[in-house]
Amino acid sequence: MNPIVLLLATPEVAKLTAHYEAYAAPNKDLNKTHFFKVNGTAISVYKSGKVMFQGPDAKTLASQWQSSDQAVAAGKVGTSQIAGKLSPKRMSQNLTTVGSDEVGNGSYFGGIAVVASFVRPDQHARLKALGVDDSKSLTDAKILQLAPILEQEIDHQALLLSPSKYNAVVPSRHNAVSVKVALHNQALYLLLQKIEKPDQIIIDAFTSTRNYQKYVSKEANHFANPIQLIEKAESQYLAVAVSSIIARAMFLDQLKDLGEQVGYSLPSGAGAASDKVAAQLLQAYGHPALAQTAKLHFKNTEKAEKLVRRT
Repeated sequence: MNPIVLLLATPEVAKLTAHYEAYAAPNKDLNKTHFFKVNGTAISVYKSGKVMFQGPDAKTLASQWQSSDQAVAAGKVGTSQIAGKLSPKRMSQNLTTVGSDEVGNGSYFGGIAVVASFVRPDQHARLKALGVDDSKSLTDAKILQLAPILEQEIDHQALLLSPSKYNAVVPSRHNAVSVKVALHNQALYLLLQKIEKPDQIIIDAFTSTRNYQKYVSKEANHFANPIQLIEKAESQYLAVAVSSIIARAMFLDQLKDLGEQVGYSLPSGAGAASDKVAAQLLQAYGHPALAQTAKLHFKNTEKAEKLVRRT
């Protein structure tokens, strides 16, 4: 089977590597920055920005990124209209905006928090005075301080998926992307029932327009409002920044609660610290503890099992 090669822009490469973080595999090729194995299909990321997909699902996996790649080639990075066409038009900050973002997708422990928030231009000064910004640029202490204020002052809809519910559907019936699409769609659908019609709806882009359309078409709830998928939207639009802060606080609270249930401090992320704690949970309680606290399909589960066997 011939490999499929895409040339992606730096933001797309970063998004791809974050998306497949749980599938990282050993890499000895100095020309490659990342190497992943996804159910028998190899994904090689090169320093040049070239990404090669090789294996039985190469065409399917590559198609998830190909539309974004074409958008880069056309000079239309940044916006994607859910109606189907890529648009070079930039959305305005000075419009009533619903912004949606998720937290927890790249963390082994914890579930996924999705929040959609409605922000009016007359709220911008207040939000900026509070220090609202992309949650990735704020400390967790600041996030936990801001979130209750934002929850009180901003119309929003929050959804929190537990690890146990996540494991019930991924990967047996759904993949991680389809689950996020379902959560975003439901949060938006519920929020739109409670607010005036917004001028624009923006989702922090986590997949291609084609993928989003494919998965959202299978959802029971739909709405007519057009949606924009925008890269790094949380750093550009206050509505998305608000959602990212509330979602991060929800995720941190859930992580703390889950840790208290099993008697261990659960780290965020999917690094070596997560492997170590997962191994400790396996030794103390067995696999049910991981099913309760972590996303089992991540490679961390396999790594933790190896750590246990070595002891």
